[in-house]
Amino acid sequence: MEFFRLLESHNKTLTLNALPEKSGSFEPVLSSKAVKFHHDVLAKGYVDRYNHQEGDPKFNEAGAFLHNLYFDQFSQPDSTTMPSQLTKFLKQHFQSVDKFKKQFEETALKTQGSGWCYLSKKGTIELIANHQIKRDVALIIDMWEHAFILDYQADKPAYLANHWKIIDWQVVQDRLVTI
Repeated sequence: MEFFRLLESHNKTLTLNALPEKSGSFEPVLSSKAVKFHHDVLAKGYVDRYNHQEGDPKFNEAGAFLHNLYFDQFSQPDSTTMPSQLTKFLKQHFQSVDKFKKQFEETALKTQGSGWCYLSKKGTIELIANHQIKRDVALIIDMWEHAFILDYQADKPAYLANHWKIIDWQVVQDRLVTI
């Protein structure tokens, strides 16, 4: 049964979403070089391997899925403000926006090796080891080494702290209200 479900699920073709802005639009938080490499080479690699039936299809599908969520939530640094509904949601679950960010960063730094940290639609901060499709993501940060090494080397705290400057908070709020 599992074998047939896997065959059925692999009959689809995956795509990598285009970046919401030009790759240089996220500087100085993420350099154009790092974004192009991450999006156009690594993230695209998951899509290509899945579509060419190379490697583990579940792993590649999840990698493509998570990268689409990750890049779609970006905007130019400090170009968006946090919508009031999202602010209310974060205060309800974390007491304040600043406490949410602090708890998110602390949780993300617990990632050992490869993984992701995300805010769930139910108001919890979760970790994903490697790649897994999660349907309850409101906000997600890639904690794989390739995501930060070119711009931040081993300074994961700076990588995380700077991400708040390029998050399109409207996208996060929109994710909270979609099923």
